Amino acid sequence: MERTKKNNTILSILLLAAAAAVIAAVTPSYLSMRKPDALRKGPGVTSVAKLSDYFPGIKGSSGDTDVYVLDSGVPGGSALVLGGTHANEPAGYMAAVLFVENAVPKAGRLFVIPYANASAATHADPMEGTPRRFTIAAASGERSFRFGSRATNPADQWPDPDIYIHASSGQQLSGSETRNLNRAYPGRPDGTFTEKVAYAITSLIRKEKIDVTVDLHEASPEYPVINAVVAHERAMPLASEVVLTLELDNILMGLEPSPKSLRGLSHRELGDSTDTLALLMEDTNPAQGRLRGKTDEALIVEGKDELYVRAQKLGRLFVPFDENGWPLSTRVGRHVSALMATFEAFTNQTPDKPLVIEGMPAFDEMAAGGMAKYL
Repeated sequence: MERTKKNNTILSILLLAAAAAVIAAVTPSYLSMRKPDALRKGPGVTSVAKLSDYFPGIKGSSGDTDVYVLDSGVPGGSALVLGGTHANEPAGYMAAVLFVENAVPKAGRLFVIPYANASAATHADPMEGTPRRFTIAAASGERSFRFGSRATNPADQWPDPDIYIHASSGQQLSGSETRNLNRAYPGRPDGTFTEKVAYAITSLIRKEKIDVTVDLHEASPEYPVINAVVAHERAMPLASEVVLTLELDNILMGLEPSPKSLRGLSHRELGDSTDTLALLMEDTNPAQGRLRGKTDEALIVEGKDELYVRAQKLGRLFVPFDENGWPLSTRVGRHVSALMATFEAFTNQTPDKPLVIEGMPAFDEMAAGGMAKYL
C-alpha cells in the first residue's frame, strides 16, 4: 500500500513536471500572438490614430487598434476599409495592409483599420490545427503575419452564453456568436468586449462622416455567398457599378442584397444606424473550409488543396477550384481591385465628393508577381 502511494506520488510529480515543460515550451509562441504585426507607413499615411480615440471605453485593451488615416488635403469623400474582422481571413487584412503601405490619396480621405477585431488576431481557433503565423517573402525581406481566429479571444470575453441575443434587434444566435464582431454591430458602450469594439467603429463612422464603409472578408469554397459584394439597400447603386466595373476587367463578383432579417452584420447595421454606404466583400479561402486537407502555411499562402479539386469535380463547391488553387496574392488582388472600383464608382456617382486613390497595383500585377514587391 505504501509503495503504491509512493509510486502514485512520483507519477503525479512527473506528470506535473511534463505539463510544466509543455507550458514553458508553448508560452513564447502563444504570447507572440499578442504582439501586433509590424506595418510600414506608406507615402499616403498622414497620421495614425487609435480606435479608442473614438470610444475611450476600449483604451488599453486588446480591442484597441491602429487607425491609419490617409488625407489628401483636397476636399472630397471619405471611406473606411475594415480588414481583420475575422482574423482567419487573411486576404481581408492583407489588402488593408497594402493600402496602408502603398496608397496615395489625391482627393478625399481614406481610413484603414487592418485589424478591426485586434483581439481575434491574438489566438487561433481551437481544434482547427492552424498555424499561428504565415510568412511572405517580400521585396523588403521576410514578412510574418498572424493567422488568428474568427472570434474575440476568450481571454478577453468569457463565458459564452448558451444563446446570444443581439442587443438592438433581439435576434437569437448561437452563444459563440457573442464574440463575433460581425454579429455585434452597431455595438453598445456598456455591452460586451466585442460590442464595445463594434461601438468604437460605429462611433468613428459617425464622427468622421464616413461616406463608404467596406468590410473585407473571405469564405470557404463550399459557402454559397462567396466572391461577392453584399450591399445595404442604400449602397446597391454603388455596388452594382463596382460589380460591372470588375466584370469588364474579367474579375467575376456576385452581387447580394443585405438581408434585413440577419442582424448584427456590418452591411446591415452600419447601413441602418449611420449615413455610410455599407458594403461587405467576400473572397475564397480554402484554409477556412471543412473539406480541406492539411492546414499549413502553404495552404494559407498558395491556396492549393487536392481535396478541394476533388470536391469541385463532384460539384460540391460554389467557385471553380483546380490545381492552381486560390493563392493569397490573387485573393488580395481581387479585394484591392474591388476597393479601387468602389472609390471610382463613388466618385462617378457623387462628383462633388471625389474619392481618388492612387499607388495601388492592378489585379494582373498582383496575380502575376504576387504581393512581394508591394510589401
